[in-house]
Order: sequence, then structure tokens, then C-alpha cells
Amino acid sequence: QVQLVESGGGLVQAGGSLRLSCAASGLTFSRYSMGWFRQAPGKEREFVGGISASGGRTSYADSAKGRFTISRDNAKNTVYLQMNSLALEDTAVYYCAAKSGIFVFITSRTYDYWGQGTQVTVSS
Repeated sequence: QVQLVESGGGLVQAGGSLRLSCAASGLTFSRYSMGWFRQAPGKEREFVGGISASGGRTSYADSAKGRFTISRDNAKNTVYLQMNSLALEDTAVYYCAAKSGIFVFITSRTYDYWGQGTQVTVSS
């Protein structure tokens, strides 16, 4: 049974930082591309960033470029999302997702597995 478990969310002031983690089990992690998505109240789920199976390639939404960094540790079956310079509009539930394949995938419907999400709230 595949499980993706996010952690690291919480309440942070604008301008602050958070590091999200997503621990995967039940799959051969190194064969899966990983993505981070977020969903704010009343909005559709949107792509934040993704990383290839090897970790050699990353892709980011424009809103994340220069502020967020995705990394992974295949030995620990874990993917990370380092978020800096957080803004009010970053408030959302953040989800990690796994997609079998070596490339970076940006479309949510292509992903095979999803975590339960972790809440990130940015206050002024």
C-alpha cells in the first residue's frame, strides 16, 4: 500500500520560512517523479513544483520561482519543499504527489498517488 505523508506545515509570519517533508512508503521511490501542489480555500489545486525521479531536474510554478526549492533524498524516500519569503497568498493546504516515471510532471491529473496534505498558514 502506497502512502505519502506530509509534515512540516504550520503558522508562519509573512517573510518567514517553512520546510515541508513528504515521506513515501510502499513504492520504489527512486522510480517516481514527485510533485508539490497546493489548494487555497475556494481555489483549484495548483502545481507548485516538481522533481524528477533522480532529482536531477526540477520545475517550478512562476509563483514559486526564486522562493521555493524542491529536493529529495532517495535513500530516505523523502521529498522536501523549502519555502522562503512566504507571503499571505501562499496560505493553502500543500500536497505531495508521486508519478511513475523519470521526468518532471506538472499536471495534477497525471499523478498516481497523493498525500493527505498539510496546512500552511501565513499571517501578516
